[in-house]
Amino acid sequence: RSLTQPVTPELLVSPSSQDGDLGSECPEDRGNWTGRLDFLLSCIGYCVGLGNVWRFPYRAYTNGGGAFLVPYFIMLAICGIPIFFMELSLGQFSSLGPLAVWKISPLFKGIGMGTILIVSLVAIYYNMIIAYVLFYLFASLTSNLPWQHCGNWWNTDLCLDHHVIKAGNTTFPINITNTVSPSEEYWSRYVLHIQGSSGIGDPGRIRWNLCLCLLLSWTIVYLCILKGVKSSGKVVYFTATFPYLILVMLLIRGVTLEGAWKGICFYLTPQFDHLLSSKVWIEAALQIFYSLGVGFGGLLTFASYNTFHQNIYRDTFIVTLGNAVTSILAGFAIFSVLGYMSQELGVPVNQVAKAGPGLAFVVYPQAMTMLPLSPFWSFLFFFMLLTLGLDSQFAFMETIVTAVTDEFPYYLRPKKASFSAVICITLFLMGLILTTEGGMYWLVLLDDYSAGFGLMVVVITTCLVVTRVYGMKRFCRDIHMMLGFKPGPYFRACWMFLSPTTMMALLVYNIAKYQPSVYGSYCFPTWAEVLGILMGVLSCLMIPVGMVVAVLREEGTLWEVGVQQASRPAMDWGPSLEENRTGMYVASLAGSQSPKPLMVHMRKYGGITSYENTAIEVDREMEEEEE
Repeated sequence: RSLTQPVTPELLVSPSSQDGDLGSECPEDRGNWTGRLDFLLSCIGYCVGLGNVWRFPYRAYTNGGGAFLVPYFIMLAICGIPIFFMELSLGQFSSLGPLAVWKISPLFKGIGMGTILIVSLVAIYYNMIIAYVLFYLFASLTSNLPWQHCGNWWNTDLCLDHHVIKAGNTTFPINITNTVSPSEEYWSRYVLHIQGSSGIGDPGRIRWNLCLCLLLSWTIVYLCILKGVKSSGKVVYFTATFPYLILVMLLIRGVTLEGAWKGICFYLTPQFDHLLSSKVWIEAALQIFYSLGVGFGGLLTFASYNTFHQNIYRDTFIVTLGNAVTSILAGFAIFSVLGYMSQELGVPVNQVAKAGPGLAFVVYPQAMTMLPLSPFWSFLFFFMLLTLGLDSQFAFMETIVTAVTDEFPYYLRPKKASFSAVICITLFLMGLILTTEGGMYWLVLLDDYSAGFGLMVVVITTCLVVTRVYGMKRFCRDIHMMLGFKPGPYFRACWMFLSPTTMMALLVYNIAKYQPSVYGSYCFPTWAEVLGILMGVLSCLMIPVGMVVAVLREEGTLWEVGVQQASRPAMDWGPSLEENRTGMYVASLAGSQSPKPLMVHMRKYGGITSYENTAIEVDREMEEEEE
């Protein structure tokens, strides 16, 4: 009889208690955000990156101008916001990184392994881009920009100085198709010294000035993540806000230039006939997908350091809509200057507009030489790129470090600073090939393949596992327990059907429209293409490998016990703090001594908060379902 009667102890051994030994790690041991805005600014800094400046404006004008905003915001609503909110919810509910969070369904832990592989590859080349920015930043600390004129040792006979054009007769347009600007030769022949390499198979010598810039960028990143989110959470107060100040300054300067309206009209003139093309909708989805950084684990990692009841629903809309507005604002700042540049050169805007590194390191630096106080504006532009890039790199590194330390908390968590140093040094050494004369070929290969279809497979699988395997009803109940309300029909419809369907269409389109990588006129050899494809496939293969490992760890027959048991949540899945565990999560932590921690919590602290009311409702709902 005594076995059938539940006994409720009078005291809950909480993680804040000094006596009593809990067998699990407490969230405090991982570290938490120390300020109210740390999380929000970190997410803004992570999402608002280099792509907002050098990819969105170009994508907009090539896909219908102002009309591109229609599919852009529709895809934001279908894919961007729902997946963003899902990642934040998973991280905050469990207080776990991208690997350990798969306690939700251990069979699919390979998704986390694939994520870490992708993030590691991206972190290698992304920091090389920051190294290029540092190089140009230092080069701007002079009275005359080195890419302003021809006549330097790196220039060729094809070099054409715009100052010469301006001084000459400009009554008719000059054909510049067979000429090269000083900024383009500075980038390719001086910074990269790409003439010293015949292709990706011939990397050439290490460019020591680039190597030192890469070392400096890794040193900056390490110092900022030295104490985890406690240090990076403070740095983002500057790196996430200062770019907006510079962007506004560049925008004001840009729109006051003669001819700026030509660039802005070119950027925003709507061409609604483009909306009938599937390519435009795919491009909009791609821009949303990569701009918000879903699937890279950064959002999940940042949310894992939140308190259990942080309002991530509000934060989701602030970050996603803020990211979209920033992209549009950056387009005005970029194209106003390109309009002025096209008028100065006497050529159409489409002849000077480029995307990616071509915009950041060739076109915009050339435009800066046409302005008074050009070194000042050049320094501001590259300082903005530096702060935009560092935020995203912080997230990549925090994702890797958090994922591994959560897997081995007792060994690595006390040595997190040393472990972070090991990761930074390893990735720096792996990135040395990018500092060679042929390093740009390797960077293009990494950029094209490391986070391509592999990332889409990871995100699609995550969405399907959470909604189908774990269960939509259970996931919504978890969010209800955490935030005090259940997600509405909009989120449920997107998670169940719209988001995975759209991303699958995106994946199929990418595979069907596959094109080999090129850099300028250079076509990559077959072995390089195969290597790139293997990078993408390897992250996908992590999923079945993880499934095999999970099944082998279970005892019994393959399907009846192995697969079914491994697909169920682990015994300790749920909120990290015992006082936040209710219903099915009660007494599932190792060392737990209370069958009803919520009731004991109420007796200990007195009163019932709105969240505790929610927990009581969730408990009652579960009991009714069980009956």
